[in-house]
Amino acid sequence: MSEFDFRFERGSDGVAVLTLDRPDSLNSLTFAIYAQLEKLFVDLETDAKVKVVVLTGAGRGFCSGLDLKEAAAGRGIGGSLSGAAGVAHFGTRDLPTTVLHELDTPVVCALNGVAAGYGLDLALGCDLRLIAEGAMLVPGFARRGIVPESGGTWYLPRLVGWAKACEIGFLGEDLTAARALELGLVNRVVPDGTVVDAAMEWANKIAGNAPLAIKAMKRLYRHGLTEDFASHSHHVLMQLMQLFRSQDFQEGVASFIERRPPRFEGR
Repeated sequence: MSEFDFRFERGSDGVAVLTLDRPDSLNSLTFAIYAQLEKLFVDLETDAKVKVVVLTGAGRGFCSGLDLKEAAAGRGIGGSLSGAAGVAHFGTRDLPTTVLHELDTPVVCALNGVAAGYGLDLALGCDLRLIAEGAMLVPGFARRGIVPESGGTWYLPRLVGWAKACEIGFLGEDLTAARALELGLVNRVVPDGTVVDAAMEWANKIAGNAPLAIKAMKRLYRHGLTEDFASHSHHVLMQLMQLFRSQDFQEGVASFIERRPPRFEGR
């Protein structure tokens, strides 16, 4: 894999920026990038210095999906997923979107341009999505004879409801930034050229909060999707007991009493 297929920078403020960097192909994903992303997401979860991740793309696009030239040639992701043996070998746990969903570290998506196919699933797997006014979401799976293969069929009904998910998937129409906001697929629309700055502003605010609490909150949100209320309330209480013993909680109380900004260390 070329070292220029994506860029990854860890900031001293706890915010890491991951930029897909194949602008000539609108940041389409080859098998090599796919595998590297999965590993990178796993590494991020164990990096105590990373409190928030911003995910974006270089050039005009966020991510145009899988590299169709590789797939058409029987190589890469399309080739690996051909037939039952390929599916069994690849496995859903090898999908970067599966790992992304399991991260406790918050991920903010800066949709600078088109997000199509797998690129759309990748964006949906992030926790927050900001989109540039001129960007488009392209859920054209039905027009290619496939389904959203990397989380879209799970995310869409939960994000927008059953009927709207069917509308998005069955019609396969391109969605403008304004329409994506109306449907609830994105959190905010910002002027072109400012989406990374807007995402960084949010990421820095998140990084300034207690990281243990943020990670616990995300984990509880995720588990709450499949738990009944009583079970979930029990898990929340158990998590709260752990947070009460943290230095971050003591700092949060002290900073409130002393009327100063908190200085959390994630301990």
